[in-house]
Amino acid sequence: MKPFLFGLFVLSVLRLAAQVPLSDPPQPADGSSISIEAYCDAVTAYSRRLKAAAAQRVEAAETMGRIRTGFLPRLSAAGSFAVAARRFDDDERWTFAVEPQIVQTIYGGGATRAAYRQAELGYDIALCDEEFTRLEVRYAAEYTYWNLSAMRLFAEAMQRYVAIIRSLKEVVDRRFAEGYIAKSDVLMIDTRLSEAEYEAVSTERNYIVALHNFNILRGAPPEKAVALASGIRDSLPVPVRSEGLAALEHRPDYAAALLRVEQAGVAIRAARAPYNPQLSVGIGGMWQPYSPNRNGATYLDGKAFVQLSVPIFHWGERRRAVGAAEAARLRSEWNAAEMQDDVVREEMNGWTAMLESRAQVGATEYNLRIAGENLEISTYSYGEGLATILDVMQAQLSWIQIYTNAIQAHYSYAVAIADYRRITAVY
Repeated sequence: MKPFLFGLFVLSVLRLAAQVPLSDPPQPADGSSISIEAYCDAVTAYSRRLKAAAAQRVEAAETMGRIRTGFLPRLSAAGSFAVAARRFDDDERWTFAVEPQIVQTIYGGGATRAAYRQAELGYDIALCDEEFTRLEVRYAAEYTYWNLSAMRLFAEAMQRYVAIIRSLKEVVDRRFAEGYIAKSDVLMIDTRLSEAEYEAVSTERNYIVALHNFNILRGAPPEKAVALASGIRDSLPVPVRSEGLAALEHRPDYAAALLRVEQAGVAIRAARAPYNPQLSVGIGGMWQPYSPNRNGATYLDGKAFVQLSVPIFHWGERRRAVGAAEAARLRSEWNAAEMQDDVVREEMNGWTAMLESRAQVGATEYNLRIAGENLEISTYSYGEGLATILDVMQAQLSWIQIYTNAIQAHYSYAVAIADYRRITAVY
């Protein structure tokens, strides 16, 4: 009668462990929990990568403003002062010259205009890069959020597995004390318990690491307690599919690639500009002493001038420079075309991965119910003397493997959704 009662006790414990859903994580001291949207906002606000991308955008804006000054007149002044080592007759030993000028470029071969257009495109590229960085940061935040949820479930699963084995060990120790089983059964259950406790320590360590990553990514103390408002076992909405080329419309990195192609085309004009005629006009003056400088008297003389520069022969330098720029533009076009293929492939693979992981969720949940029933039957049969300890241990091992597979399937599905939204750049 005693083995039967112990069997019923173990059976009730196993039924509770196999059927009751996972409990909520320990709440932090203030009792609050963080949603995935709030966490993504916190990570975005703290992200060093995003701040660096914003600084790059500001740098591009300043560069554009600097190049724009090339269209405006320039004021400059050159000066010199000299003292002779020897004095001749009554001449002063010193002399100087100050020459201020205002110069306006009329035609610089198109260099300034091409450079300014390149700077404009560079600013647009910086905007696209900043937006793409924002998408990457968002994906990293979602991945870290779901990873923490998964690591917590893995840790709880191993803790339940240890509890199941300990419950069985109580029955085995009692039956051995009453002389119903051999010492080998006790040794086998002790070994299995030791292995389970070792795995429990590993999963707990993985959860702590995930917690550190979670907090560091948002700029919080690494050890801060966290309660998640959502988990990988929740019902997650399936994104609307953005097939093939439609995904390119939302990808900022692809837009940046197209802008780089246009920028490379402007670079051809920039490479040709130094070899075109250049025309500028200006006014200036000269303040200096008379020569020879007998009494230190000075005078100011003004002038207006026109400067024209016409390159004639540079041994094919222009042709080489333009050829290199055209090759660079062609390389940019091929890079954009390759990115287009990559995005199409990523979208198809991402959608397939999401559907497959969703199907795995349903399959593993069904298998988990079967494994739970098999564990109950095996444990009860062992209590009645109808099964061996090996049968029970095999049922336990099957249950924990399927349980962890179910957690992994939910985790893969959540990550697949986040990855697909990153690929299509739609949130």
